[in-house]
Amino acid sequence: MTPHPPAPDAAPDAVPGGAKADASSPRRRSRRGWWIVILLLLAAACGYEYWRSGRTTASATSDAKAGKKGGGDAVPVVGARARKGNIGVYDPGLGNVTPIYTDTIKSRVDGQLMSVRYKEGEVVQKGDPLFEIDPKPYEALLAQAEGQLARDQALLANARIDQARYETLVPQKAVPEQTLATQKALVAQYEGVVRTDQGQVDAAKVNLDYCHIPAPITGLVGLRLVDPGNIVHAADTNGLVVITQMDPISVIFTLSEDLLPAVLQKMRAGQTLEVDAYDRNNTKKLSQGTLTTVDNEIDQTTGTVRMRATFSNKDFSLFPSQFVNVRVLVQQKNGVVLLNTAGIQRNSNATFVYLVQPDSTVTLRNIQVGTTEGDDTEITSGLEPGDVVVMTGADKLQEGSKVNVQVLGEAPQAKPPSKSAPAPAKATAPGGKG
Repeated sequence: MTPHPPAPDAAPDAVPGGAKADASSPRRRSRRGWWIVILLLLAAACGYEYWRSGRTTASATSDAKAGKKGGGDAVPVVGARARKGNIGVYDPGLGNVTPIYTDTIKSRVDGQLMSVRYKEGEVVQKGDPLFEIDPKPYEALLAQAEGQLARDQALLANARIDQARYETLVPQKAVPEQTLATQKALVAQYEGVVRTDQGQVDAAKVNLDYCHIPAPITGLVGLRLVDPGNIVHAADTNGLVVITQMDPISVIFTLSEDLLPAVLQKMRAGQTLEVDAYDRNNTKKLSQGTLTTVDNEIDQTTGTVRMRATFSNKDFSLFPSQFVNVRVLVQQKNGVVLLNTAGIQRNSNATFVYLVQPDSTVTLRNIQVGTTEGDDTEITSGLEPGDVVVMTGADKLQEGSKVNVQVLGEAPQAKPPSKSAPAPAKATAPGGKG
């Protein structure tokens, strides 16, 4: 039996069909190297992004902590600057516009109203014609009276001639003295009759003048009460029209009796007290006048005293019977510290403001206030002229808050560039160091 020869060693990488792959071939090694490089690059990129996001998060956290500690971003607010100025002390009252003169035009004679010489609602001057009443009956009466006067004047002249003749004959004993005495009495009688006739003539002339009705004052005429063609009588109570003086005009108002001593003291010292008239809502100033009269008694039912103030009213801003709010200036404070009232804060314990400091932070400052007039309030202590306080936006603030303030009435300041702005990132080549 012949022994078999030894079998050759099996190939390590046998594949179907008898083909073999050499693991250590140069092509296989080159492909594996490229895959390793790509994986390393991806790992490096992921690590860089992770490192970068970690820095960003840490920076944001640090900034947030720093912001919380320093008050966060600056709060935009509107501020008001305290200043030195003047402010008045006023006593308030309620009143009605009352014309100084109001005339109801009436006829003084009876007759037919012939014409109306004005337009309703216009301003007429003193002496301008208003109405015309039929003058014919009064012209006839005047002519009759003048005729009677002429007749009696002729009789008087004849009686005086006879008296002169008798005065010449009595010394000659040509006529008795009794005749002269009788003639003197007759002359006196005719003189009385002539005077009566002259009175009748004058009365007729007056009645004739009354047929032409002029404006007794300068003022605003209202709506006519009688139309042309109607018969008017001197006994009519309604009148023909009403004329109201508009310039100047007055306001009658009341003040509390507690305020009366200060007002009287100023008036007795010769001072002129200014009076301001405001509309019903007490928001719009209508006119400014002066106090002219104080009533002579206090109304015990209301505890008030009536006063009259006179106003120039060329623009007719005040109208008769209009309700107005009145303020009497009793004292003028000069050179005091003033602040916009909107900047004053109040709570149950104190009156304070948010004072803006040079480093743009705010601090609470207690203040004392005095007179308030309009939008201004007197600050008696706690502020100096030039101090800036927060006027709007105070509800978002607390002690030490950072603010970006825009002072009311002043030009906005240029905002300086931020020092904390990040520098632009430098561009790097792919695969370079970040």
